Amino acid sequence: MDKLRSIFELREMLRQLERDVGLDDLSRTERDVFLAAHSLSKKPGDIVSSDQIRSHTLLQPVAQATLYRAIRRLLGLGLLERAAETKSRSYVVRSDLVGGDLPEL
Repeated sequence: MDKLRSIFELREMLRQLERDVGLDDLSRTERDVFLAAHSLSKKPGDIVSSDQIRSHTLLQPVAQATLYRAIRRLLGLGLLERAAETKSRSYVVRSDLVGGDLPEL
């Protein structure tokens, strides 16, 4: 099997997994922001800052304005929540909502 076919098959498997958990309605940047924030959370309820998210390797090529648009959309969908009693730009990842139907904006 050639290398490009292997890459294609991996991408197709990833797309199917994203569909299975309901992330296929998100843009690529929104998915990357959500996955980066989730990977930075050690346990449910952990607080993640926008600086931590911005520094994640998945988001290196993403412009700051695009990153914050994605965060706003994820907040609107409820996949991210503003962390209580913290300064702004701190979030809690709601991974428990993945797999259900996302609300329409």
